Amino acid sequence: MKKLSIKKGVQCMACLECVRACSNAYYKEFHPDKAALKIVQRGENVRPMVCVQCGKCAAACPSGAITQNPKGVYMINKKKCTGCGACAKACPFGLIVKTEGNPASKCIACGICAKACPMDVLEVVDE
Repeated sequence: MKKLSIKKGVQCMACLECVRACSNAYYKEFHPDKAALKIVQRGENVRPMVCVQCGKCAAACPSGAITQNPKGVYMINKKKCTGCGACAKACPFGLIVKTEGNPASKCIACGICAKACPMDVLEVVDE
């Protein structure tokens, strides 16, 4: 299964370059709510929160717009997506991007964020 992963032992500095790269790539603007990953703080630790490709979004989609590709990545078919937001509600990490009047979007493990990270915190792995 292909997915975005956080490297162990590497500290995120919360520069938001990964968030910027993701939102710019898919929405042509820097907006943290339009990125398919988030930077979160837990105690003194800051780290990215990324899609683990759990499939809960697909299970919640009433139109069957979210399916798993051969590499294990859940993809949203923009033509089938009705924009209902059920997938966003089902995501345990709040990582589905849902903007008014548009189909939902999510992490597709493209690696744009990993390439943008100056601390090399993120990587795309095949498990």
